[in-house]
Amino acid sequence: MQCSWKAVLLLALASIAIQYTAIRTLTAKSFHSCPIPSPVNCSLSQETESADRLCDESPSFAYNLSRKIHVLILATTRSGSSFVGQLFNQHFDVFYLFEPLYHVQYTLIPKLTQSKSTTDRRVMLGASRDLLRSLYDCDLYFLENYIKPQPVNHTTDRLFRRGASKALCSPPVCESLGPSDLQLEEGDCVKKCGTLNLTLATESCKEHGHVAIKTVRVPEVSDLRALVEDPRLNLKVIQLVRDPRGILASRSETFRDTYRLWRIWDGTGRRPYNLDVTQLTTVCEDFLNSVSTGLNRPSWLKGKYMLVRYEDLARNPMRKTEEIYSFLGIPMDSNIERWIQNNTRGDRSSAKHKYGTVRNSAATAEKWRFRLSYEIVEFTQNACQQVLAQLGYKMAGSEEELKNLSISLVEERDFLPFS
Repeated sequence: MQCSWKAVLLLALASIAIQYTAIRTLTAKSFHSCPIPSPVNCSLSQETESADRLCDESPSFAYNLSRKIHVLILATTRSGSSFVGQLFNQHFDVFYLFEPLYHVQYTLIPKLTQSKSTTDRRVMLGASRDLLRSLYDCDLYFLENYIKPQPVNHTTDRLFRRGASKALCSPPVCESLGPSDLQLEEGDCVKKCGTLNLTLATESCKEHGHVAIKTVRVPEVSDLRALVEDPRLNLKVIQLVRDPRGILASRSETFRDTYRLWRIWDGTGRRPYNLDVTQLTTVCEDFLNSVSTGLNRPSWLKGKYMLVRYEDLARNPMRKTEEIYSFLGIPMDSNIERWIQNNTRGDRSSAKHKYGTVRNSAATAEKWRFRLSYEIVEFTQNACQQVLAQLGYKMAGSEEELKNLSISLVEERDFLPFS
């Protein structure tokens, strides 16, 4: 039977289409990488099920196919995360960034700290995962979507806490330093180095063997699943926890306006009727959910997750730091040992600002017992009973027991990494 020329043409086009699809399938890369979107593209569909749903194909991630180890310090405010961050910042071969997700939060959701919206949280997490993925690939230009005002010619003076990153305050990123500037204070870095050149920062990142990022803006480890499962990243998560009673005491002292009602309760013995208890319970719920995930040892966290209690680190900083680096598979640096020795034996006058890391670490871990009234401690113990038990924090049964430092409120626990 003869075919019309139209039928032959259609068959030819169909054949070409099928061959093209087959070629694309066979030659496609097994990975996907993130483009640089504007913040408005961070849609609610960006969930944790698969990295493929977050990213599009791009050749820019060839650099990340190395076995460079990426580290995420997952923490909450006033849990000792700045201290833990410094354990990586001091390593000569680690490129460390302090809270880059700050820019995502204050660009997308300026009032997120007051917001209880699930929608806001999902938007924040979707954008945060995209940014983290790019930063681990040493693509610091991605930050330009969130820094306000927008950087000009890839330079900015608005990067949050730039001075907390040693790599951003050292050559080649900062060329104006002399031999006497090897140990810059955070504020001096910005004064001496001037504006940050993101191109130089990107090159510095690529020259380092590992990238470490600290954040208090991701609530739970399950929010990171898409990144942990991404085969390019080789990401390992250090989850830092602290006794919620200690967190509440530290926040009340540091963020005096935000926690004003807690301080009124502590000072007067009368609980304000409009006290925002979610400032406490959210911490406990996030800890409970996240730690439960980690301790249940799902397959996607195997070899990727380590739980660290701040109290254990404060009492035995050198030993716990060695355990952390052993888990990561990164050799410890002598700079870290010196930093620990110099920064865990300070007195009260050593802490120059609220995020300082020079202090008597063992004493700091117990300080909350003298800052909070027993009534607030008892309230916290009732509200957070489940997570306190989970993490091995003991209840104080009376004010006398609370103030008696010879009675430890931290059980001996060995939270072994999931390997």
